[in-house]
Amino acid sequence: MPKMTTKIVVAVAAVGILLAILIVRAGPRGTTAESSEGAEASYPRGPQGGRLLSDDGLQVEVTIFEPGTPPQFRVFPFDDRLRPLLPAEVDLRIELHRLGGRIDSIAFRPEASYLQGLRVVEEPHSFDVKVFATHAGREYQWEYGQIEGKVELGAGQRATAGITIDTAGPRAILTTMTLPGVVRPDETRRASIAPRVRGTVTAVRKQEGDRVAAGEILAIIDSRELADAKSNYLIAERQVEFRRVTMEREETLWRRKISPERDYLEARQDFEEARLRARLAAQNLVVLGVPTADLAGLANEPPDQASRLAIRTPLAGRVIERTATAGETVNADQSLFVVADLSSVWVDVAVNATDLAAVREGQAVTVRSNDLDREARGRVAFVTAVVGEASRTATARIVVPNPDGQWRPGLFVTALLERESKEAPVVVATEAIQTFRDWQVVFVRYGDWFEARPVELGRSDGKWVEILSGLAAGDEYARENSFVVKAEIGKLGATHDH
Repeated sequence: MPKMTTKIVVAVAAVGILLAILIVRAGPRGTTAESSEGAEASYPRGPQGGRLLSDDGLQVEVTIFEPGTPPQFRVFPFDDRLRPLLPAEVDLRIELHRLGGRIDSIAFRPEASYLQGLRVVEEPHSFDVKVFATHAGREYQWEYGQIEGKVELGAGQRATAGITIDTAGPRAILTTMTLPGVVRPDETRRASIAPRVRGTVTAVRKQEGDRVAAGEILAIIDSRELADAKSNYLIAERQVEFRRVTMEREETLWRRKISPERDYLEARQDFEEARLRARLAAQNLVVLGVPTADLAGLANEPPDQASRLAIRTPLAGRVIERTATAGETVNADQSLFVVADLSSVWVDVAVNATDLAAVREGQAVTVRSNDLDREARGRVAFVTAVVGEASRTATARIVVPNPDGQWRPGLFVTALLERESKEAPVVVATEAIQTFRDWQVVFVRYGDWFEARPVELGRSDGKWVEILSGLAAGDEYARENSFVVKAEIGKLGATHDH
C-alpha cells in the first residue's frame, strides 16, 4: 500500500511539472486584445518582448521600435522551434485597420536580423492588425487587435456626462498678443479733495465706499482763515457802496459847476479800486471753497456760520479714500478725500520694447480677469513715448467701460491685443484639447467610439485653435466636457504596450 501511494504522488508531481513548463512556454495570460489595455497582455511574447504570431512552419515576432526615432515596425522571423530565419527568406506586409475605415498598408525590407517597416506607425497605436507573410512557397495570415486611447460611450452616457460633439473645419483665427496689466482709476475722473484753508474738522458726512453726486458735502471744517476772508469780502463790498455814492455825488457837483472835475475823477478812481478789491475778495472766497451763489447771502449769514466751510466733491463718483477725522486740525493742502468716477477705468499694460511695433493707438483689446472670470472690450488710448531704462518696457493705456464697477483699481488682468485675422483650414474649440500621455489630443468620434488623436497646434485666439496636423476638416470631436472622455479612457488603465 505505501508503494502505491508513492507512485501516485510521483505521478501527480510529474503532471504538475509538465503543466508548469507548458504555461511558461505559452507566455503570460490575461485579458483578450479587445479588453482593457491596462490588463496583462494575453498574447505570447517573443525574445524581443513583442507579440509572437505562430503557424505551422513559421513564427514572427511583431514589435514597434520607437526610442529616439519615429515608431516603425520591426518583425523578427523564426521557424517553428523559435530559431531565427534569414529576413530575406520571408515576404511580409501589414495592414492597420483604423476607426473610420482608414487602412494603412506597410511594406517591409530585410535588415540584419529583422524585417524593417517602410512606413511610420502613426499615433495612436489603436487598430486592427492584419499580417500577411510568405515563406518557402507558403502563405500565412494572422489578425489581432491593439487598443490604445480609445473608449466606447453610448448616447446615454454622453448625455449624462454633458459631452457635446462639434465638427472640425475652417474658421478665421484672430491672433493676439498677451500682456500683463493692472486696473487704475481714470485720472481724468479722479479728484483729491483738500480743504484749501487751515482749520478743524467738525463733521465727516461721507465714508470710504460711499457714492456721491457732484457738489455733495463730504465734511465740515471750522476755519478762522475763512472767517477773516469773509470779513474782508464784506468790508470790500461796503467800500464799493460807499465809493459809489461818493462818486455819484462828486459827479453831480461837477456837472453843476460847484466842484472841479478833478474831485469827480478822483472819486471815480476810488470807486473802481474799491470794486476791484471786492472782486478779488470774492474770488478768494471761491478759491477757498465758497460757492459763487452763496456770496450774495454772506451779509445775512449768522455770525456762528462765518468760519464754517463745507468740503464738497467736484465730481460724481465713489469715495475711494478718506483721511478726514472729526476734531482733527488740517492744513490747506492736506488731502481729506479722494473721489473717483469709476464708470470707466484705465488698464495700464507693460509692453516690451521688442513688441512696441505691434501696439498702436486705437487697437482693439480684450481685457480678462481670472479672479473675476470675466472680460471686457476696450481700445488702446495711447502708448508712452518713453521706454523705462530698467524695465525696458513702455506703457499702453486701455480705456475700459465699467458701468457696474466690477473692474476695481489694483486688479491684475491680462490684455489680449488683437493683431490680425487669418483663415485656418482646420480649427477646433480650445476646450476640446486635452493631454494624453505626452501628447496634445482631440478625442475624435466614430459612432459611439472616441479615440485620442494626437494633434499639432497652431494659432489660437483663446476660444479656437488651429490644427496643423492630426485632424481633417469634417472630423467630429468631443467639445464640451472632453475631459470626461479622457477620464473614461484612464479607467481602462491605458498603456502603450508594443
